[in-house]
Amino acid sequence: MARTLMRFTGVGGQGVLLAGEIFAEAKIKAGGYGLKTATYTSQVRGGPTVVDITLDDEEIFYPYANDGEIDFMLSVAQVSFDLFKRGVSEGGTIVIEPNLVEPTDEDRKKWRIVEIPIITIAKEEVGNVITQSVVALAIANTIMGAIDNKTLKETMLSKVPAKVHELNLKAYDLGEKYAKEAMAK
Repeated sequence: MARTLMRFTGVGGQGVLLAGEIFAEAKIKAGGYGLKTATYTSQVRGGPTVVDITLDDEEIFYPYANDGEIDFMLSVAQVSFDLFKRGVSEGGTIVIEPNLVEPTDEDRKKWRIVEIPIITIAKEEVGNVITQSVVALAIANTIMGAIDNKTLKETMLSKVPAKVHELNLKAYDLGEKYAKEAMAK
């Protein structure tokens, strides 16, 4: 596998940091190299947050993505979308939460914008908004094919309490389903 660069953006409290941590750890478990670099404000909740995820079979010597190098971005907050979209390569894929992010016509020309109501899925179909990071994780992996599903699910389950394993597996399956539907369009 060549190097995969992904970016998750949102605001503090939306779980983007956890999703990045799960991806990086799963890649290491699968026998490769994975790391996440996060940037966030001093606000614990509500401040712009970005996590860049680098996955590779080769050792990673530089942990930061340069502008225009990101293959995939997922965004669940307008402020973070606007701040961090420039890092995505032209023609790259950006998944947005359409209830919270409104791309411009120029954005739609530059990138492949995929609209999936991540928070609505977590809140209404899974039954717990906290699972939005797992929905996002599944969407990203389904679109990018970055890591074996079994390894990613096992890593995700190791990061959440046992009492919510079923809920998180449901969130993962729904994220995967919605990503496949979006990619078929």
